[in-house]
Amino acid sequence: MKKILTAIFTASVIAFSSPAVFSTEEVVLTHNGGVPSLRGLVEVSDVNKAEALKKVPREQHLIDRNYVQQPPLIPHSIRGYQVNLNANKCLSCHSFKNAGAMGATKVSVTHFITREGTTLSDVSPRRYFCLQCHVTQADAKPLVDNTFTPVDSLR
Repeated sequence: MKKILTAIFTASVIAFSSPAVFSTEEVVLTHNGGVPSLRGLVEVSDVNKAEALKKVPREQHLIDRNYVQQPPLIPHSIRGYQVNLNANKCLSCHSFKNAGAMGATKVSVTHFITREGTTLSDVSPRRYFCLQCHVTQADAKPLVDNTFTPVDSLR
């Protein structure tokens, strides 16, 4: 059904427009609401080839934060780390119990507070999935131009 609707849409764009011939780029942009994306000129429903994973060095120096509430970046590779409902590999080093022996940074005390403000004895469920906020440091080119500069107090 979707392919039929796409074909009808494409045919109607060509039929009701000027007699000029449309390129694939023009049809895709028209079909996507005229908004080009970072995926390139690919229909949302099409499978795009994934980029190669960025190389993350095993250990790096800590990168300074750029704004006050920025979650710290992860200075090591996490490939193969399991973080799901049953296990959290991050806590095997960063928990209060293990951080000293592992030479790792302890989980912030803010991670033990629930939405209601109750302090728990273990990491709050809303803070359990570390990779929602914390990302690995990688030498990757920016996807878009960026003129952001950190606040003076953090430089």
